Amino acid sequence: MKKNKLLIIALASVSVLGACSKKNDTPAVIDYYEQQDQMARPAINTVFVDASEKDKFNTTTPSAMGGQFLSKFKTKLLALNPGYTTNALSQNADALTGLLSTDVLNVSTTAPTTFFDGTNVLTGRALADDVIDVELLLIFGGPAGTSNPGLTKDNVNANDKAFLASFPYLATPH
Repeated sequence: MKKNKLLIIALASVSVLGACSKKNDTPAVIDYYEQQDQMARPAINTVFVDASEKDKFNTTTPSAMGGQFLSKFKTKLLALNPGYTTNALSQNADALTGLLSTDVLNVSTTAPTTFFDGTNVLTGRALADDVIDVELLLIFGGPAGTSNPGLTKDNVNANDKAFLASFPYLATPH
């Protein structure tokens, strides 16, 4: 019986000592990351955000972007195109600037991945999508997409190098 008590005490001591053993007291290194840029829709930040607010826009969470930038985007849209009524998506100025001021890339799991192909709109973005032409069309093209024809294309019709057929898909650098 005395041996059993000693064994129990020994096991309890080992358990307590094991639980209290000194761990490495060096604090874990904590990495902090800071968002520097948002670019879901290319050129939107460039065109619609004033230089003094670029950093603010780039670090604003998407859920807060509309509240902070929508009216500024609308003012800029109407300065760029004073005759704006609706666009090829039937969006008035409020609808378009509401869409643009929240800089996120929409993705559909049921439609083809495209920025705009005439039928599918903002269902993602394929590498070969001409997003600048789409944005110019939505800003200057009017309801039928035919208004201001000199302003609805950037006349850059392809990437300067072919995309790869397999991952990583991007063209090789020059």
